[in-house]
Amino acid sequence: MNLVITVASEKHLHFAETICTYMQTAAEQRGTGIAKRSPEYVSKKMEEGKAVIAMDGDQVVGFCYIETWSHEKYVANSGLIVHPDYRGQGLGKKIKEEIFKLSRKKYPEARIFGITTSLAVMKINAELGYKPVTFSELTTDEAFWNGCQSCKNFDILTRTNRSHCLCTGMMYDPEKAKTQAEKVTKEQRWQRFKRFLSIENWKPTKKIIATIKSYVL
Repeated sequence: MNLVITVASEKHLHFAETICTYMQTAAEQRGTGIAKRSPEYVSKKMEEGKAVIAMDGDQVVGFCYIETWSHEKYVANSGLIVHPDYRGQGLGKKIKEEIFKLSRKKYPEARIFGITTSLAVMKINAELGYKPVTFSELTTDEAFWNGCQSCKNFDILTRTNRSHCLCTGMMYDPEKAKTQAEKVTKEQRWQRFKRFLSIENWKPTKKIIATIKSYVL
């Protein structure tokens, strides 16, 4: 086994039809939808550098691509597939990590979201920093929701006026992630400083502590 995960390019165009077959088979096995895409659509993603492909020698064994919505304010990592013979080995997680990195590089300000019924994908998303959200927090771009028409559960989505379906919505918000990271960093600084005080056996007054804390936090 010689697995290589890389950004797809024109040299991978001849795999587009195979990838679409994988997607269709995965959707049928899962019983829910992966939005149906044509080989032409997949090829375009490769040409634009908006896809990640996993290869084992000269065989394609995994794939995922980027879609943008609402004037690139929202990004979706779509069409994740892994060849049946390579499942259960962590390949799907590695592909998701690479497409996430590519999305952050190309669209650093965009919210990255997805809807899925896969518990494995939900777990990977959570590890990447995604949070569960309601469908009303996702893009309102009609083109995105029209992509759900190929799913057999599309009638549920329409009957509920797009409020919910069998899929779970998850989103990575870079602004919220940044705020959370800053909050954690400040708290870590304060904890380090308290440990320093403990080591030095220094007992400052409450007023001094409040003043120092205002600067640290």
